[in-house]
Amino acid sequence: MKSLILKDLFNIGHNAKSMLFILVVFAIALIPFSGVEGYIFVCAILCSMMIVTTFSFDNNSKWTRYAMIMPVSKKELVVGKFVVLTIFCAVGSLFGLVIGSIGGFAMRKITFDLAGIGELLFLALAAWVISLIFGSMSIPLVFKFGAEKGRVLLLVSFLIPAGICFGIYQLLAILGVELTDQLVFILLCCSPLLALAWCYVMYQISYHIFTRQEF
Repeated sequence: MKSLILKDLFNIGHNAKSMLFILVVFAIALIPFSGVEGYIFVCAILCSMMIVTTFSFDNNSKWTRYAMIMPVSKKELVVGKFVVLTIFCAVGSLFGLVIGSIGGFAMRKITFDLAGIGELLFLALAAWVISLIFGSMSIPLVFKFGAEKGRVLLLVSFLIPAGICFGIYQLLAILGVELTDQLVFILLCCSPLLALAWCYVMYQISYHIFTRQEF
């Protein structure tokens, strides 16, 4: 398992410079106008999309066929992708938090008091959760349709979770449940568990798709 994770991390290292450049450009473009909050989310989501790039590397090198003749199970291959996605989302959230905080402080958009630091940490957590949910949706799509079509279908991986969240919001409104600050705080604290539960469902779907494929 460790080797599978390191393989993807080393492969994606070739794109690290270009991704770093993109994130810096977004920092210059977003922080002065949209603030630090939007930049943290953008960083996390962009980094989560790199999971599709790892599939492209695997397809180009025909890695999956080679892996099937090695003592590597299909379960390990699928789990490895979700672990790598989790790392990408964490790196994106932390990068957005650090660079966003520096840029926001330089432009006097944030202050480093206790309340401000706590808000930024919660924003980074929320960005990790949302990017993990979006990114995990793309994995079964890529397993089913391939890396190239998976890139086109990335929009679907964003629309489906967004649609579910909107539906839940509408249901709460119909039931008369008001989203107070306390309720939002509780939901935010529970969000990592919800994200992991969502990833488990996506893992089961991905594993089911992958086991039916022949190499």
